[in-house]
Amino acid sequence: MAITVLVAYYSAGGTTRRLAEAVAEGAEKAGGEVRLRRAEETAPAEIVAGRQDWADNLAATDHLAPPTHEDLRWADAIMLGTPTRYGNIATPLMRFLETTGPLWFADELADKVVGGFASVGTAHGGHESTLLALSHVFHHWGALYVSPGYLGEASRAAGNPYGVSALASIGRPGPSEEELSAARAYGARVAATAGRLVRGALRDE
Repeated sequence: MAITVLVAYYSAGGTTRRLAEAVAEGAEKAGGEVRLRRAEETAPAEIVAGRQDWADNLAATDHLAPPTHEDLRWADAIMLGTPTRYGNIATPLMRFLETTGPLWFADELADKVVGGFASVGTAHGGHESTLLALSHVFHHWGALYVSPGYLGEASRAAGNPYGVSALASIGRPGPSEEELSAARAYGARVAATAGRLVRGALRDE
């Protein structure tokens, strides 16, 4: 029985997208069945058009559907990714999360295995506070947050125990190979953890 994993993210310039793809790759290698989803863009078209990397990234991911409540119900594990916006979750992803109240109220998101990832433009630009903001959502859901900790070489090299994060700015494209390796390892860890819980629940039935 394959473990189902939802990887849902928002990305402007493409850094968080590449993290999401690495997370999905790691989850698949751990035996997960993955759905990759991109939150809908909320910025005006003229703003997006003013930045070539933003426009190119959106065009490259037009084929991805936005996340839905059905995706959340389907998933054994949920991994959410966002660029940092003033140390917080970007609006497109947060707008989706704010629609999940009915699922939360009905306990449909309780005991989901979850994790978060983020990107930031400067070394101290708020990646940890953004990951903690994602964890606040998960705590309200009653979900089971799995951190990467400092487990294994890949996680230690990236150096973020709260989730996976990447640093990318003008003149410093990202993620780095170390950050991508950490994202793959994290995707695998979350999928494997969900697998153990699901198999344990089936044995108890």
